[in-house]
Amino acid sequence: MTALTIAVGQMDVSLGDPEVNLARVADLAAAAAARSADWLVLPELWSTGYDLENASRHATTTDQGIFAQTAVLARTHRLHIIGSCLSWLGDGRYGNTAVFWDDHGRILVEYSKIHLFRLMDEHQYLTGGDRLAQVETAWGQVGLSICYDLRFPELFRAYALSGVRLVVIPAEWPHPRLAHWQTLLRARAIENQMFVVACNRVGRTGSTEFCGHSAIIDPWGEALVEGGESEELLVATIDLDQVEAVRRKIPIFSDRRPHLYQTQTAV
Repeated sequence: MTALTIAVGQMDVSLGDPEVNLARVADLAAAAAARSADWLVLPELWSTGYDLENASRHATTTDQGIFAQTAVLARTHRLHIIGSCLSWLGDGRYGNTAVFWDDHGRILVEYSKIHLFRLMDEHQYLTGGDRLAQVETAWGQVGLSICYDLRFPELFRAYALSGVRLVVIPAEWPHPRLAHWQTLLRARAIENQMFVVACNRVGRTGSTEFCGHSAIIDPWGEALVEGGESEELLVATIDLDQVEAVRRKIPIFSDRRPHLYQTQTAV
């Protein structure tokens, strides 16, 4: 199986109000199922936004709370769902954790954001993850990342070298850095010859305005679909066999010379 229909649920997020946000996601799930999507991808921290000071009130383990409610949506609509929420990591620690549910509501893999974004105070409230997360699916290997991770090409190269064909990126990426978002999405796809599926939120929290432009980027760096700056459901069907075709056409992984890339001076 290589053809995959992905719905990207670009949405606004009501700060600290999981009930309102879950209702939005339920509508998106129903709409995605009606359009015969296999997957629904949601933004970063879609259930609460950056209500980090109240993490202790929102966060649960990934088998409870908002996570369990999302599993029900996946099972009800027969959708794979990916998005991040605040999680309880134990010992007074909280994570920004993306979970990938299958269409029976089972967790395939979960990933806690490893690069914490200081400009949104994540480092003050959250604990960074300590591992990458990839999983074999019916469509091939899939890797998870979250928002600020996009600025770290080493992460995406590590995924590519381990067989990943597609990376998913839930995000809350703000203005005025829209150009960074669009450029880096394409760069990560081109340099790793993989699909990149990115769901960014829209709307405003306080003085921060989020820039949307969620997109599905193919291994040539072309946007198969790209949103604007309002709520919308973006849908595209991709063929993951394109990854191998592009890698045969320009064999960058065979032409790498990693022994020359090591730093020659002490840092």
